[in-house]
Amino acid sequence: MATTNSSDVTRPEPQALKSAIEALAARFGNRLVTSQAVREQHAHTTTWLPTQPPDAVVMAQETPDIQDVVRICAKHRVPVIAFGTGTSLEGQVNAPAGGVCIDLRDMNKVLAVHAEDLDCVIQPGVTRKALNEHLRDQGLFFPIDPGADASLGGMTSTRASGTNAVRYGTMRENVLALKVVRGDGEIITTGTRAKKSAAGYDLTHLFIGAEGTLGIISELTIRLRGIPETIAAAACSFETVRGACQATIMAIQTGIPVARIELLNAAQVKACNSYSKLSLPETPLLLLEFHGSEVEVAEQSKNFRDIAAECGGGEFTWTTKPEDRTRLWQARHDAYWSVKALRPGAGVVATDVCVPISRLADCVTETEDDLARLDLLSPIVGHVGDGNFHCSLVCDIDNKDEMARGEEFMHRLVERAQSMGGTCTGEHGIGQGKQKYLKAELGPEALDAMRALKRALDPQNIFNPGKIVPAA
Repeated sequence: MATTNSSDVTRPEPQALKSAIEALAARFGNRLVTSQAVREQHAHTTTWLPTQPPDAVVMAQETPDIQDVVRICAKHRVPVIAFGTGTSLEGQVNAPAGGVCIDLRDMNKVLAVHAEDLDCVIQPGVTRKALNEHLRDQGLFFPIDPGADASLGGMTSTRASGTNAVRYGTMRENVLALKVVRGDGEIITTGTRAKKSAAGYDLTHLFIGAEGTLGIISELTIRLRGIPETIAAAACSFETVRGACQATIMAIQTGIPVARIELLNAAQVKACNSYSKLSLPETPLLLLEFHGSEVEVAEQSKNFRDIAAECGGGEFTWTTKPEDRTRLWQARHDAYWSVKALRPGAGVVATDVCVPISRLADCVTETEDDLARLDLLSPIVGHVGDGNFHCSLVCDIDNKDEMARGEEFMHRLVERAQSMGGTCTGEHGIGQGKQKYLKAELGPEALDAMRALKRALDPQNIFNPGKIVPAA
């Protein structure tokens, strides 16, 4: 590989790249695309990170397609970047060294559903909405909901989480086994459909969250759940963020099995009201969801209402009507777009941190104080049941002073979370955007171990180079 264009990635030699693309064209025909528009689409990022397109895109339809792309690219030492739906937020699909993007969206088959075992086998391009549509008639669903209609392969690669994590966990807890294409094009099988195993190294969890840097996922076996008999959505306003966080802590400590519990600060509620045509009180708000039988859901709702009252909560409303639940949660999922609408033309960058739940109120309150001091707009939403919250920072990208204040805010946010025993990212991943924070969080020894794993599994550094682990 030739000239360096990033701290730890190099572009392939021009002749090597040309030879690889010619070989791919012979193998894939019109499923190899090199147009500028398509290449840029496959590096699209919703952050401020610059778009870095690949040199070509291959539309994969089956596992042998992935294997052949990897074999050809490995022969010529050309980078390979996997692409699901492009909803990642930290530059995971960028191609800083160019190379070939494998678009997995056409690998969207549900291969097997084992209803009696509560699991299924799928291709990586299956999206969560499509999977749940497929499962609905069998009374089953997949609970992880990161908001976007992401692919399950991408969700696994970024160790995604979302609004249901407080009850159902993250992708880490819901993937049983994977098939992964390694650097020589052969398949690694990481596990079986058994619910537990003590057989060797835990390779499944090694690839969950690896962001395509160690291999490319070609098949997944995932856990399913039964659709609850009754689902209730609830909303409760609070005078302060601290009161909302305290109610969350008490609910979890007393064992209320809340399925979702989301915090919106006053600025985010105001944005949602405007964008989604709601009339919620513009104070800190908790949105909740309870799953179970009709009696269980009613009891859970009552118990939380009593806790909320102790913590300064206002009116507590709940509903089991599907259309009302959908409207409320759609407003939450549209939070990013509601913020973007506050200042048309400005840039919005979504970032997240996660802290122990006991420090959540402190972290959110100090973050709001920082925003006021720096004169910045950044509504906050949080998966408060597990201490994770998101800031949607709005800045004029042409205003150097405002951008500098925005960068200061983002840096201080991460440092604050880490100082409280938390992490620089609860669910967005590292990608390119948060590499600089890993050393402070995990230490140089952990980074050395990650580099050793990368060298062992990807000695040519062709799998999504320039992501996660910073240069030594």
